[in-house]
Amino acid sequence: MPKWPPIRCIVATLLLLLASIVAAPAVAATGTPLRTCILPATLLSGIAGDALPETLFAHPDRFDCTTRATDFGAGDFWVLSQPLPQAAVGGPVTQVRQASLWQNRVTLYVLYADGAIRHIGFTSATAGEHLMLGAVVQLALPRHHVRPTRLLWHIEGSLNRRGVLVGPALVDHRTAANTEITMAALYAAFAGMCLALLVYNLALWAALRQAFQPAYCLMVLCLLAYAFTSSGLLGQLTDIDNNDRQRLSYVLLGWSAATAMVFARAFLEQRVFDGWLRPYSNLVIAFLLIATGSYAILSPRFADITDPLSTFAYLLVITWLVPVLVRAWRRRSNYLWIFALAWGAPVALAGVRVLAAFNLIGWQMWIDNSTLLAMALEAALSSLGVAYRIRLLSVERDEAREQEIAARLLAATDPLTGLLNRRAFLDNAIGRTEDHQLILIDIDHFKSINETIGHDGGDEVLRVIARALRASATPEALVARVGGEEFAMIAPAEAPLDARGVLDRLRMERMPFDLTVTASIGTCIGPLTRETDWKAMYRCADRALFEAKAAGRDRVRNGATLADAA
Repeated sequence: MPKWPPIRCIVATLLLLLASIVAAPAVAATGTPLRTCILPATLLSGIAGDALPETLFAHPDRFDCTTRATDFGAGDFWVLSQPLPQAAVGGPVTQVRQASLWQNRVTLYVLYADGAIRHIGFTSATAGEHLMLGAVVQLALPRHHVRPTRLLWHIEGSLNRRGVLVGPALVDHRTAANTEITMAALYAAFAGMCLALLVYNLALWAALRQAFQPAYCLMVLCLLAYAFTSSGLLGQLTDIDNNDRQRLSYVLLGWSAATAMVFARAFLEQRVFDGWLRPYSNLVIAFLLIATGSYAILSPRFADITDPLSTFAYLLVITWLVPVLVRAWRRRSNYLWIFALAWGAPVALAGVRVLAAFNLIGWQMWIDNSTLLAMALEAALSSLGVAYRIRLLSVERDEAREQEIAARLLAATDPLTGLLNRRAFLDNAIGRTEDHQLILIDIDHFKSINETIGHDGGDEVLRVIARALRASATPEALVARVGGEEFAMIAPAEAPLDARGVLDRLRMERMPFDLTVTASIGTCIGPLTRETDWKAMYRCADRALFEAKAAGRDRVRNGATLADAA
């Protein structure tokens, strides 16, 4: 039975994830943040062509710096930065970073101190060339002999569900490279952890066949796929359109949440989901998958409908946890504490995402990054929960095995003396191929013993006799209580027991109340191949026992000797 996974691996994984969660906001916020103002393209009139950027740079008062960007809805926009801090643009290798959003085309115009304007840009089809890990678009400012003073973005086809331009910042080449290395380390750690958990749980599933194990593996696979798309790595390695990459990420995030629910249902006891909660869980899962799938298929045309619908689906997942936790607590689930611990961070962060989706709080780049890290924490802690459940299964199976062994022993042993009972004695004796010795021991005047010292005293006499017979037996011999005060011993004829030695051992035992207790013994040797052989040998030993009783008791008689005399 598999035991707990190595404690060092679990501790190392949790420490790595904790460091990742702490580092995520800092990584996302790398560089010098830029404050921006916005101007919808629909408000421009009478200005067009190449003169437009120069005109907008010259009239910053046209831009709205107070209205929330999402209030403008989808469309085309111009975004103007505040004057660039001189310290942030002191070299020719300055980069501009911004979050990857749903945009058809982005053109960045750079105003330099000498009045020159240069531009660089990308489309959704070519965004992969500028995509960094963490789903960040990074553009190098065009080289010029003087420093840049201001930036102007022309963003076409913005979905504007989270903003037109999110997280713009200036970074130098070294900072950008260090950030990319850090993000690569975080995602590599997450991928390595997922692969290790997959191999570990698939190996356990091959041995245990528990329903929650394939559900857990499916959840980890979805998380791994979501990390591959949401990190921007898919865009770096392929020519996929950046908007299509975001569609895929949205679908995989929905599948990750759905498989997490399936895993939760398989992990907790069946009694937790009895009744209405099971069909309600199916309804939430179906609604989540339909909502996220419709967003991916129908955006951008119906994004105003599908995006709030998807956000509401994630809200349903959060609220679904309430009756699950209440049910688990009321029905005393053994796994409630580890389930609550594993889901705590993802639920809290999902709540933050829902608030940001409804524009109740400002959208931050660290929210996207820490979502994956919180899910990694869930996967690691869920693995700890899986190990905990396997430990309980191991304990339950050990207890069941012990109970089975105890039941077999109880069925095979005499409860008073601990010796084999008659049925178990015969099961073990009959069928042996070689000749064996049978010794029958019967306590003399046992009825009088019970009348003298009571039945409790008589029981103690039986226990003393049993201990003496067990001590007299060889390892290959069988000892049993076959009647009220009758005992039997079987030993191979090649290594027979000394019947007189057995009687001497009984005489040496101290009995309750120092009562003198004697026994008569009859022996016989013969085959035990069939039941008829046993009956014949038993009659032989029983005749010898009767002869011992008739001769005055407290003595041994050999049935084989009697047969020879006859």
